[in-house]
Amino acid sequence: MVIKTKIKQYRTMRDMKQETLAAFVGVRRETIVHLENGKYNPSLKLALDIAKVFGVTVEDLFEFTEE
Repeated sequence: MVIKTKIKQYRTMRDMKQETLAAFVGVRRETIVHLENGKYNPSLKLALDIAKVFGVTVEDLFEFTEE
């Protein structure tokens, strides 16, 4: 099972830099890079924190797929 993310789409729609999002949720920019590239699965807390920044649900940001 793979997690696909829409973080970059939401971040781009709000003209937000990776550094800014990272600061909002208390992680390093590299963590955001890895999340956007599908190389890192977030903890539940981090997923909730990111969703809160964008005012969406975790389900809006992340999708489980069979690959």
